[in-house]
Amino acid sequence: MSVPAILLPVFVQVALTFLVLVRLGSVRGAAIRAGQVEEARAVIDDTAWPVRVRQANNCLRNQFEFPVLFYVLVALALFTRQADLPFVVLAWLFVLSRIVHAWVHVTSNNIRLRFPAFAAGVVVLLVMWVLFAFGILFSPVMP
Repeated sequence: MSVPAILLPVFVQVALTFLVLVRLGSVRGAAIRAGQVEEARAVIDDTAWPVRVRQANNCLRNQFEFPVLFYVLVALALFTRQADLPFVVLAWLFVLSRIVHAWVHVTSNNIRLRFPAFAAGVVVLLVMWVLFAFGILFSPVMP
């Protein structure tokens, strides 16, 4: 696979993170302008923010949890030349699950929709890591 094909899902995941950050800034600004925030308390206590802001904040925090394992895996797969077509397909499935998860998180925040998207991403990432590990551990040694 080409480097751009391997990295495109990473670029989309990074773009998602920045979009969630913009969303967080937007809802925080709106809450402050509407007088819905005790500013002195909000600097040390997330519960001082309205629910909409906490949803966006939690969604942003989530972009630095499991996706970190995705970023590391892609870097390792590139370095070791283990990123083949199935790897790229799985990478896209992971990123799509993150997009759905983020969308639900900042809109309805319906746990019955959000959790399956999260779980699907976790399973896909686990499969990616297992395939990568097997590819490294059981590949013929190159001179």
